[in-house]
Amino acid sequence: MKSGLNNRGATRLCARLVVGLVVAATSVCSVSAQESAFFKGKTIRILLSAGVAGGYAEYARLLAQHLGNHLAGRPDFIVQSMPGAGGLLATNYLYSQAPQDGTTIGIIHSTVPLAPLFGTTGARFDALKFNWLGSLDRADGMCTAWHISPIKTWADMLEKQFVVGSTGAGSQFSILPAMLNKLLGTRIKVINGYKDGGEIFQAMEKGEIEGRCSTQLTAIRSIRPQWLTEHKLAVPILIGRKRIAEFPDTPAVMEFAKDAATRAQFELMLLTQDMDRPVLLPPGVPPDRVAQMRAALFATMADPAFVAGAQSMHLHLEPVRGEDLAKALADAYALPPDVVAAAKETMGEK
Repeated sequence: MKSGLNNRGATRLCARLVVGLVVAATSVCSVSAQESAFFKGKTIRILLSAGVAGGYAEYARLLAQHLGNHLAGRPDFIVQSMPGAGGLLATNYLYSQAPQDGTTIGIIHSTVPLAPLFGTTGARFDALKFNWLGSLDRADGMCTAWHISPIKTWADMLEKQFVVGSTGAGSQFSILPAMLNKLLGTRIKVINGYKDGGEIFQAMEKGEIEGRCSTQLTAIRSIRPQWLTEHKLAVPILIGRKRIAEFPDTPAVMEFAKDAATRAQFELMLLTQDMDRPVLLPPGVPPDRVAQMRAALFATMADPAFVAGAQSMHLHLEPVRGEDLAKALADAYALPPDVVAAAKETMGEK
């Protein structure tokens, strides 16, 4: 009798477990189906912190053509631009005003995620609360001088004033010159107010300024390839750890960073170049949707059609996963206060 009761109890328990598993599975499938259906019929906006005439826009337009193929529901994409304040205008909007449902993606200046760390005026966001999807590339920065400029070599940058363009404080166009001036003794004068990198290139051609300091080689190859074949530029310094094959005679800044404090500040700057053209979702987007978008971005980056398109447009690809990008930023924000304080002072922020 006792054994019979145990058997019946076990049978009822198993039945309840099966029902529970079916309900759980049904719930999971329902959530998955809802996520899959969410993007159907929608248009996703890719918002740039840069203008429509530079390298950022080239990457964004290519991404808009292919990313929907890797999202359930196959949504449409549009590219919009919100330049201003060295990338802070768009980033602040993405943080506090953009829809938090996955229908707005941001591609921002690579230095902007560290703006709050450096105390940059106008940075009204917590970089660690964004949902980082990944970055599209890694790129060494460099200073380039238009061919009629007297700036030809690193020695010239130490001896002569070099006038460059910038989109504003907090952008790479301003931060790199500030670091070179304070850490290595160059004499770079920055002219702010340009809308984007493409406008800075135009100003170089017009003779308004002499050059530009930023990550720019991919943009030159994509939208000004004749500058390289016609030798329209001098490259006096590379903002990187070592020299590169394209400019073997151009020294890298780390060749001149002799003490630990200087190297630490340059390494913090180089971090932003290791995650060039970062892609994000605003805070508050549901985690399942963030995971879906991260997977879609990396599937796109591996898509042969996307890669072929990038090659035809001379766009370099060296992606970083969102999880790795988020960790790198968290590590940066956890740096010792003395390192951060020294970087703030170098970049001219109080």
